[in-house]
Amino acid sequence: MGITQRARGVLRRRDPEQTIVPGSRNVVFGPSLPDESTVHLVLDLGLRIGEVQMASGAGASDVTATIIGVVSAYGLPHCEVDVIYTSITVSCYRGTEQPPITSLRVVRNRSIDYTRLADVEKLLRRITAGEISASDAYAELDRITTASHPFPRWVATLAWAGMAASLAVLLGGGEDPFLPLVAAGTTALVDRIGRLLNRRALPFFFQQAVGGVIATSLALGAFAAGVLHNPPLAIAASIIVLLSGMTVVGSMQDAITGYNVTAAGRMAELAMMTAGLIAGVVLALYVGLRIGGDNVAGLDAQSLGRAQVGTPVLQLSVQVLAGASTSACFALASYAPPRPLLIAGIAGGVAAGVHATLIVEGGVELNPVLAGAVATTVVGFAGGIVARRLEIPALVVAVSAVSPLLPGLATYRGLFELSVLRSPAGVTTLMLAVATGLALGAGVVLGEYLAQPVRSRLGRLERRISGPRLSGPLRPSRRRLD
Repeated sequence: MGITQRARGVLRRRDPEQTIVPGSRNVVFGPSLPDESTVHLVLDLGLRIGEVQMASGAGASDVTATIIGVVSAYGLPHCEVDVIYTSITVSCYRGTEQPPITSLRVVRNRSIDYTRLADVEKLLRRITAGEISASDAYAELDRITTASHPFPRWVATLAWAGMAASLAVLLGGGEDPFLPLVAAGTTALVDRIGRLLNRRALPFFFQQAVGGVIATSLALGAFAAGVLHNPPLAIAASIIVLLSGMTVVGSMQDAITGYNVTAAGRMAELAMMTAGLIAGVVLALYVGLRIGGDNVAGLDAQSLGRAQVGTPVLQLSVQVLAGASTSACFALASYAPPRPLLIAGIAGGVAAGVHATLIVEGGVELNPVLAGAVATTVVGFAGGIVARRLEIPALVVAVSAVSPLLPGLATYRGLFELSVLRSPAGVTTLMLAVATGLALGAGVVLGEYLAQPVRSRLGRLERRISGPRLSGPLRPSRRRLD
C-alpha cells in the first residue's frame, strides 16, 4: 500500500456530511480504531512483549519495531513508542477530538531466559501473520512469562562451570590439567553464592565484587598450594564468565541506531558491574600480596601469554573447539532451546577460529581489537542469515558468539599491573580491554546490518524503523510500512 493510500485511510474525515463553517472546527481527523478496551489490551500486549525483549538484552530499535508490528497487526495504525533502559511507553493517536491513550511499563526484571525469548518470537510471528486474536495472544504471553525455567537451576550452574573450563583452555591453559578444573569449581561456587546473595536482594555491584574476591582468592590459594602454575588464566576465565551476558552487544546496537539514552543506561550499568568486579579482584590481589609475599608477587603480568598447544594446526583446532564449547555453555546457562544452543556453539567456534587465525596463525598478526571486530562481523553476518532462516532469535547467536572473545585476560593484566606492580601501564591495558569489548559489539551489529539485504527486501520506512535487527520478526506486519 503506497503512502498516499495509507494517508487517505488513516487521516480521513469521520463525518463527511458536515460542512466546514468559517471560524469553527467541525471536521474530525483521525484513524478508525477498535473500542477503548481493545486498545488498552493491545497496548498492554505490546508492552509486555517489549519487556521480555528488553529483559533478554534486545536493543531499543528491536523493541520499538516489534511493538509497532504488534499494535499495527491489531488495528492501531498510528502509535508512538518511546524506549529507555528502564521503561517503555506507547501512545496511541486517536484523532483531533480525543486525547491519545498512553501506557507505560517499567522494566524491573532482567533475568535472561532464551527459551522465553524464543517462545515470544514464535508468538510474534503468529501475531503479525494474523493467526491469533489479541485476547488469545495475551493469554499465550501470560503462559510464557509465568512458566518456570525449562530445566533446574543446577544445570545452569554446571553450564557456567563448563564455560569457565572451556575459557581456561581457550586462553592457553591446555598444558595445565588442573587449570580447567579449578576454573570450573571456582565459577560454580561463585554462581551458587551469587544466587544466595541475589535472593537477599544485595545490589549487583556488591555481588560482582564478591565474585571477584572469590575467584581471585581461590586461584591464588591454588597457586600457593602448588596446584596451579598459571593462576591468572583461572582468574581471567572467571572474569569473562562474570562479564558474559552483559549488554555489550545491546549497548552498541542502541548507540549505533540512535537510541542514545538507552545506550547510556546500558553502558552505565556495564560500567558499574565491571567496577564491582574490579574492586573485588583488586582487593583479593592486595590481600594476597600482603599474606603470600613472594609467592604472589612472583606473578609477572608481562609473562602472561597464550600457551602453545603443540603444532599450529592443533592450536587452531583447540581454539575452535574451546570457543564452541564456551558459547554453547553460555547459551545453556541462559536456558536456550536445543536448536539455538547448537547454532550458538557453531557461531562461537567460528568466532574463536577467525580470531585465532588473524592473531596467531597465517602470519597476519592483526591488532586484537581489529581481530575481534572482524571475527564478530563474520559471525553477525552469517548468524543473522542462518538464525532467520531457522526461525531462532539472532540475539542468542550474537551474544553467545561474543562470549569467547571477551577481554578477561586483558582486564586481569591491567588490574595486576595497577594493584601489584603499581605500574601506570595498567591504565593503558584496561583501555585496551574496553576498546576490545566495544569492538566486539560493533562488529556484531555491523554483521547483522550487512545481512539484512541478503535476508529480505525491506521498504524504506521499515529499514529506518528497524535498523540492524537481533530480535523480533524482521517484517513487523503484512501491511507495508512504506
